[in-house]
Amino acid sequence: MNVNPKLATPRTFLKKAALVGLAVLSSATAWALPSDRNQPITLVADRATFNERTGITTYTGNVIIEQGTMRLQANSIVANLNSKKEISTITANGSPAQFQQKTDPNKGLAKGQAQKIVYNAETGIITLSGGAFLQQDGASIRGNTLRYSMNKGDIEAIGTPNNTGSSSGRVQIVIPPSSSKSFPGARD
Repeated sequence: MNVNPKLATPRTFLKKAALVGLAVLSSATAWALPSDRNQPITLVADRATFNERTGITTYTGNVIIEQGTMRLQANSIVANLNSKKEISTITANGSPAQFQQKTDPNKGLAKGQAQKIVYNAETGIITLSGGAFLQQDGASIRGNTLRYSMNKGDIEAIGTPNNTGSSSGRVQIVIPPSSSKSFPGARD
């Protein structure tokens, strides 16, 4: 069978771009509602490129990825593949990059934003840096850098030291009144 190389290349690119798009979302939906995984994935961008030699896929220009309740919006998203052609890291950059997702049917949307969001598939750590902010159901955490371990379920917030006593640049946590009873030492 004789295949026209000019036609085969775009098909190959589209397949690989779609696979990387699926991989981006599969990592993002690891803590999502089960029903989200059964929803169609839409990815829109002004430009998409894939470099087979380096294993890097880049989406640029108001990138929006959606699946079910999950939505990720950024100026650019770069996915790096390892030697096994599996996602190793995903980096979203924005002004800020924003995401939202319903993680529990009994809770509201979890929303977050930062100038840069990096997901390391090998460690399961998501790092939000540059004006990082996470919120859900009135609770929120803000810092210069937030690191969330999907494997351990813990979060680390890092602020900028401040000797003035003001909150500027420091880690800020808001706990709504109804949630404060679950913290040790909280009074009824």
